[in-house]
Amino acid sequence: MTALFPALTAPSGRPALRFGADTLTYEELARAAGALAPRLRTAGRVAVWATPTAETAVGVVAALLAGVPAVPLNPRIGERELAHILGDSAPGTVLAGAGDTLPPGLAELPRTDVETRAAPGTPLRPEPDDAEAPALVVYTSGTTGPPKGVVLSRRALAASLDALADAWEWTDADVLVHGLPLFHVHGLVLGVLGPLRRGGEVRHLGGFSVEGVAKELGEAGGTMLFGVPTMYHRLAEALPGDPALARSLAEARLLVSGSAALPVHDHERIRAATGRTVIERYGMTETLMNTSVPVGSAARPGSVGLPLGGVELRLAEEDGSVLGADAHDGETVGEIQVRGPNLFSAYLNRPDATAAAFTEDGWFRTGDMAVREADGYVRIVGRKATDLIKSGGYKIGAGEIENALLDHPGVREAAVTGAPDPDLGERIVAWVVPADPDAPPAAEALAAHVAAQLAPHKRPREVRFLAALPRNDMGKVLKKALREPSGD
Repeated sequence: MTALFPALTAPSGRPALRFGADTLTYEELARAAGALAPRLRTAGRVAVWATPTAETAVGVVAALLAGVPAVPLNPRIGERELAHILGDSAPGTVLAGAGDTLPPGLAELPRTDVETRAAPGTPLRPEPDDAEAPALVVYTSGTTGPPKGVVLSRRALAASLDALADAWEWTDADVLVHGLPLFHVHGLVLGVLGPLRRGGEVRHLGGFSVEGVAKELGEAGGTMLFGVPTMYHRLAEALPGDPALARSLAEARLLVSGSAALPVHDHERIRAATGRTVIERYGMTETLMNTSVPVGSAARPGSVGLPLGGVELRLAEEDGSVLGADAHDGETVGEIQVRGPNLFSAYLNRPDATAAAFTEDGWFRTGDMAVREADGYVRIVGRKATDLIKSGGYKIGAGEIENALLDHPGVREAAVTGAPDPDLGERIVAWVVPADPDAPPAAEALAAHVAAQLAPHKRPREVRFLAALPRNDMGKVLKKALREPSGD
């Protein structure tokens, strides 16, 4: 297997990482990670206190150079979840910045402070050449029980990042800007390891801000922006009064949104103000990246594009039967199943869960529901557990109803769920954050709006108004946190 980071084998003075005022060239990164790596070789696994800093990036790269799996930890993690992850992954040490204050749950674990500067002369040992060796153990959100450790191999990282490079024409000339957390696949694998594998540069904002994006893109040299829908929504909101932001976004080569569906309304606002189309892609912790809208293709708001190179994708019925090409009509809903070199190796210590996640013929069951167009483009309509609504004999995806609601001028945010109904099986419930809290739109008007855009059976039967939707760190709506409607 080729090295994950070929640019480190012939380090140069080119910038590699920038976190605020802390900038590391490839030569400095090779020294820092190369000096740390030998200290980790006997650790078994290493936990990484994954703050949005250069120390996190150096620590993860050092672990990968040492051939030791890294376990990223959310700095805002709760006591119970931390205890579960530490007990499950059994790391030999925790990597952290010298100034980081760690929670009591990490007190008994040996600590290794990460230095971002090292003296010249430390030889950089060759990377491990076992493609199947574990590289990362990334824990899922745990929405259906305790978080599961997803074991990602060096093969999976390389395959997924190289497939994205082909789809996005990603090169060493690109400068990636983002402000995503570094304990998830999006921010860490795509946002840090991706640029380093290409030999390009990553500029991390520390935390997302409209001002930071405007500063780093365009004239400052940023060519790519990675974000989640919440971030792009805030950019879309700011664009009308910020011509400098519009120019910066217009000058970027690539705008990418992921981790959840970007509402069509925000797609259209950004395109109208900048002339640029936001590209969506689709992935999971277990699969890394599966699909993307290719660079240079026509705008497809609401679509996550085509399968990436090496990835096979199919849709299946609830009984497991595979939908044929005749069901690629943009309407027939099925569960996405995938296979390819991008897939994870196993759930750590969970052989039963690993086996249950795959079909008998080796396809991974994603739990995501989608429709497919005749030309192969994929449009996700929601999660099987929370977003597939069976109402009046129809299978309805929550995502398309949410997009229709967001097109109403009186709606700022919207989420759609199903609730038990004695007549329909499930009724459609809309959770709406109104644009004007003092004058929310009438529920009947919202239902009629959806029925006119989609179909009468897709209209909400119940509308609940909220001050804000519950979201996680990546901007995904936590639908299980929405209160069950009372039906009154």
